[in-house]
Amino acid sequence: MERTRVARRTLDEVLERTEEIATSVVAPAAAAVDRDCAWPEAALRALQDAGLGGLVAPADFGGCGHGALALARVCERLGRECASTAICFGMHCVGTAVMASQPTADQSERFLAPISEGRHLTTLSLSEAGTGAHFYFPETRLAAGGDSFYEVSGTKTFVTNGGYADSYVVSVVDAGSGADSGNFSCVVVPADAEGITWGDPWAGLGMRGNSSRSMTLDCTRIPCSNLLGREGDEIWYAFNVVAPYFLVAMAGTYLGVATAALAEARNHLMRRRHTHTGLALSGSPLLQHRVGTLWSNVERTRQLVYGAARAFDAGEANASIAVMAAKAEVADCVVAVVNEAMTLCGGIAYRDNALLHKLFRDARAAHVMSPTTDILRTWIGRQQLEHPLLGD
Repeated sequence: MERTRVARRTLDEVLERTEEIATSVVAPAAAAVDRDCAWPEAALRALQDAGLGGLVAPADFGGCGHGALALARVCERLGRECASTAICFGMHCVGTAVMASQPTADQSERFLAPISEGRHLTTLSLSEAGTGAHFYFPETRLAAGGDSFYEVSGTKTFVTNGGYADSYVVSVVDAGSGADSGNFSCVVVPADAEGITWGDPWAGLGMRGNSSRSMTLDCTRIPCSNLLGREGDEIWYAFNVVAPYFLVAMAGTYLGVATAALAEARNHLMRRRHTHTGLALSGSPLLQHRVGTLWSNVERTRQLVYGAARAFDAGEANASIAVMAAKAEVADCVVAVVNEAMTLCGGIAYRDNALLHKLFRDARAAHVMSPTTDILRTWIGRQQLEHPLLGD
């Protein structure tokens, strides 16, 4: 595929390109990605070749210069065809956003330029078994190894694109301080750095193509120039960049899943007729009512996601809370909509190769992908009641 740059293109142009890839590359491979737990390489390379790898990288660095709204909408369209592809691309964009928020000239040249040119795929490596959904409290250690390099040691879990990305944005804590000191940092670990080992290939209930593997770093050396921002900046990154972009990427992905489930239910009711009456199921007032309820659920959730993303892009004061609410509401929406769609479609929805069977498995992860729905709603409540988000 010929490489084209999307920098400074309008959102409509970005979405037009996404539509082409979703239809011609993502959709045909979706069943195999799910069946074989296959990382969606063809789709991700097509997105890179189309110039979308730098979707959220600033135009000054050769990127597209878009923000959270574009990310939500691209992930939504990809998620309608393949949730694994959407989340893999979304995590690349989140990692890119972290790199782009306070880059040095050297980091712009080594990371942001090749990302924008479609030559570099990145991702996040934050979660750990010990701290679970509290991804903002890493225990992976960063130690000074000399005047020009650090050593990173620890184990990360659920690393999307694990083993396939060219670099990993890793959260770490100063080896000389306690985990409660707040002295957390973010560093970029190249994929070819020595001392990295990967856990077993990912084989989950759903999201089966995202290669969500464990990553162990054993005194892995990285240059000091791979520190993002300043030492101790990780909390700033976590709540000003990682969380908003991560939540938007997930919200868009699951909005796409919900949209696909609604479309499948609608199509089934439109084409299904009972032979003993000759009547289409679409003519039933009860079923019409239920489809109308589903459509309203999806559409109000879509408007919340889009509105939250726009608010974040505009720098509005309460945007982070709106983004948190968007991901929590999407989780409720997608699980409810897929479940109801399966009921409306009857027994055929329960076949192993049925589309709704896959969507149901993909949807269930929405509540548990960090920050979990419970954590998000607690944070929203704390903000409304003027309590610290990370209070006891």
